[in-house]
Formats: sequence, structure tokens, C-alpha cells
Amino acid sequence: MNIAVIGAGYVGLVAGACFADMGNNVICVDNNEEKLLKLEKGLIPIYEPGLEELVKANVNENRLSFSSNLDYAVKKSDVCFIAVGTPQGEDGSADLQYVLTVAKQIALSMDGYKVIVDKSTVPVGTAEKVAEIIKENSKYDFDVVSNPEFLKQGNAVDDFLSPDRVVIGSNSDKATVIMQEIYAPFLRTGNRVIVMDVKSAEMTKYAANSFLATKISFMNEIANLCEKVGADADMVRVGISTDSRIGNKFLFPGLGYGGSCFPKDVKALIKTGSDNGVDMSIISAVDKTNKSQRKLFIEKITKKYGNDLSNKTFALWGLSFKPQTDDMREAPSVTIISELLKMGAKIQAYDPKAMEIAKAIFKDKITYAKNSYEALVGADALLLLTEWREFRRPDMEKIKNLLKTPVIFDGRNQYNPIRMEQMGFEYICIGK
Repeated sequence: MNIAVIGAGYVGLVAGACFADMGNNVICVDNNEEKLLKLEKGLIPIYEPGLEELVKANVNENRLSFSSNLDYAVKKSDVCFIAVGTPQGEDGSADLQYVLTVAKQIALSMDGYKVIVDKSTVPVGTAEKVAEIIKENSKYDFDVVSNPEFLKQGNAVDDFLSPDRVVIGSNSDKATVIMQEIYAPFLRTGNRVIVMDVKSAEMTKYAANSFLATKISFMNEIANLCEKVGADADMVRVGISTDSRIGNKFLFPGLGYGGSCFPKDVKALIKTGSDNGVDMSIISAVDKTNKSQRKLFIEKITKKYGNDLSNKTFALWGLSFKPQTDDMREAPSVTIISELLKMGAKIQAYDPKAMEIAKAIFKDKITYAKNSYEALVGADALLLLTEWREFRRPDMEKIKNLLKTPVIFDGRNQYNPIRMEQMGFEYICIGK
């Protein structure tokens, strides 16, 4: 199959590389010439395990190429995936300007029947808007399909190559058959292809992410109550997660969700509800709880040190919103660092992958350590914000010796409170 993927960002690059790995001829299109030059050399602009090797291998096999020429890519392809950004507007809605601009460009370049696939996360009704634009600007037949992605950052390549399910929103039998053919190599072990109408597929993406966000906010509320009544949130988590109706994923108390998907999708679903006269009270509460969780963590710090932190230095472990990615979009670290800086604190930060991203955000406002232990030198306390593997079993005696005082604020509940107390640490975590 000849495939064009418009947008060589996170979703587009992963999709393009994985489609190519299954033997398709894929052209990834982007308007950022600098990014394209790097990609052609095998330099990946994001950190995602396994992606660099996949891109290099398929470029070498001439199955994957990069171009800024959208007209050429459309004419060479049978299926065009739209994977451009849908940034959040001021009112919480998804900004569709890039999707609709690409739709028009595709229409003007068409030379025959094409399947146009919305891979970007878009609100209900977007496919209709894309179809209207293409009709206005092309005489050729086409079908618009919704094919939402369900990739977890840090595991995106494996998720794409071995998906739990593939959702195909299509109102055309012809387009459905073509999409099933594209995904057949990924689903040989019996994973499900779910075919539905376009609008239901568009809604499925938002519903899935908002439900997972709900689980996170629910567990954080339970954890906050556990602190007040003397219960252990981790024990409660195990107690409920072993119920097969609930499951054990997305139930770890902590600093809340972040990244490019959950915050944006939750707000977009709230806005869609508002536009259609539906009170999304549960989802609105999820968003509110997530924001407050970071404030509660800061309150733990100010409860101990007061609101004037001008004579305090904090070592900070973890900048990305989750492990195995360098993405800091909506990361708890951004909120927490910003608030601590306002109160006069000094920050010595370390993250295995997100240091360059952090430098672009905070510049010289904080200090960037070469490794986790360097960040501790002379600090009054350690703040653990991202649960990278290398932070799970550190040298506790070394931590104790490098800090001014043996104090740890753990936003991810990585350590055993009893053991930490026995070792002489003051250990403040979530839900205990």
C-alpha cells in the first residue's frame, strides 16, 4: 500500500515508521525543513524507545521517506493520514485549523480516489468538515475515515505494532476494506478491529482518554482522604484493583496526569458537552481534581518550610510528565517548579531524557545537574516527581549524605515509608 502521513510529529512519525515496517511505502510530510533533514539522517526529534531504530531501518530499506512536498505525496499515495496537531484553544476546544488546512491541500492535489484518514485527535463532526472542504476543492471520489490512535508515550512503538484494538470509523464499505487491509499485518494474533460509524470513532478517543483520566483523579481523591483518616492509599489501591471489574491500571496516587493527550482531551470533551447542552459534571470534576493535586503537593512543602523559600534549595528528580519520554507538556514538574520559584526557592533538577526540553522552558532560572546525585548536593530536600526506573532503587545512604537534611517529598510513592523512617529520613508522600 502507498501511504502518505501528513505531520511528522509524535503520532505521525510513529505511525509512518510502523506502517513502513509492515512493507508499505510511506511518505511522511512535514513543513519543517530542519526536522526533515534530521529525520533523513536518522536523528529523531523526540525520545521514544525503539523509534530511532525503526526509522533508520525503514529509511535504509527505502520504505520510509520524508518530504515537504505534500502535492507529490498525495499523488503517490492511495491513503492519506492526517496527523497534524490539534492544539487546545482558549475555551478548551480543539483548534482544527491545521487539520482543515491539510484537508484543502489534499483536495487540491488529488488525482483519483483517495481515503483520507483523521489520525489526529479531533472532536465529533470533524470528518464532516474535512469532507465538505474536499468536496469544494476536488472533483475526485474520496472517503473520510476516523482512525484514532491509542498510543502510550514511552511504549508507542509496541502499542502500534501490537495494538489492543484498532478503531475504524467509516461510513463506506470500500474505505473499510482498505483500512482493514492496512492493519491486517498488525493483528495476526487475533487483536480486534472495531468498525463503527465515523462520529462514534471520533467520540471513542475522547471517551477512552477521559475515562483513564477519571481513574487517576478518583484514586488521587481517595489518597487525599486516606491521609486525613489514617488509611494507606497503596493498600486501598491493591484492595480495589484486584477486582476484575476495576483492574489495576491508572490507579496509582500521585501528582495527577499530564502530557499532550489527557489534559487536552478532557477539556475538549467538556467543551463539546457545553456546545451541545450536556453538563459534563464528572469530567469537569476530573479536571479540577487534577489541577488541585499539584497544589496539594506544594502545600506539603510550604507546610514544612513556610511560604518564604528564599533560603531553600530543592533537588528535583524527574521533569517529564511520565517515564520513558522527554515530553514536558502539562507535566507536574512545570507547575511545581514555577510555584517554587515564585516563592524564592532554588531548584537543582535532573531527568534522564528531558533536560534539553527543560532548558528551553526554564532557561537559567534553575540549575541542571549532570546526574541524579549531583542534583542533591547542598539541597534542603529531594522532590521526586517522575518515577523513572533509575530512581526506584537509589543509594539511600548517599542521598542522605549529600542532602543538607534527610527530607524527601515523594510525589510518586516510590519508597517504603517504614524503611525510610528507620533510615532516618523524613518522608512525605501521597495518601499515607
